[in-house]
Amino acid sequence: MQERLQKIIAGAGLCSRRAAEELIAQGRVTVNGEKAQIGQTADPETDCVLVDGEPLPEKKAYTYVMLNKPKGYVTTMRDDQGRPTVAELVQVQGKRLYPVGRLDMYSEGLLIMTDDGETANRLMHPSHRVEKTYIVDVVGDDLREAVYRLRQEMEIDGCKIKALDVQLIRQGGGRGQLSVTIGEGRNRQVRKMCDQCGLKLQRLVRVSEGPLELGELPRGKWRFLTPEEVKFLTAEC
Repeated sequence: MQERLQKIIAGAGLCSRRAAEELIAQGRVTVNGEKAQIGQTADPETDCVLVDGEPLPEKKAYTYVMLNKPKGYVTTMRDDQGRPTVAELVQVQGKRLYPVGRLDMYSEGLLIMTDDGETANRLMHPSHRVEKTYIVDVVGDDLREAVYRLRQEMEIDGCKIKALDVQLIRQGGGRGQLSVTIGEGRNRQVRKMCDQCGLKLQRLVRVSEGPLELGELPRGKWRFLTPEEVKFLTAEC
């Protein structure tokens, strides 16, 4: 299958995609004996890709999992305060998996973990906009007015943001449940949006990220991603 050269080189663990582009620009990469060009593609299964005249290292087999993060766990590998971490919930023999992005201690739901640092860094970069949907339980005096305000542009931490979609799922007795879809993924963004609209957020669960869906995965459990889900994560932006 044809792929961009920088992706092939980075996928072999030689360097990052940006560094791979620099190698190509410097004329240090060849494909089937010919000097490679920026933007060129190749098939790693059939084409001979060399860097400085040497073949690429054997492609590393990365691991990708989805965790249904419970409330009360911090999204770090270790915690100086002794709080439970997501690393304690995901144990894959011989692998050290890191979270992609964050869910704060009091939030729940879909969290991707992997040992593929290149893909993780790309997905967490501010330029990578992927839709994330959250189900939130809230308390407020006028939920319909709050939903209207949530759909408008607002300023969070000095930045202009606007939700991609906000739906009122149910309400009653001053309580309600909303579906909120965003693209930016700023720090505690949904919590800050609700606070700005006069809502007290009681529970927040991330249920999807792009085409990846939490589904029926039990709280505190994890599963390996499907080949189709991995393809989404590793796809060229």
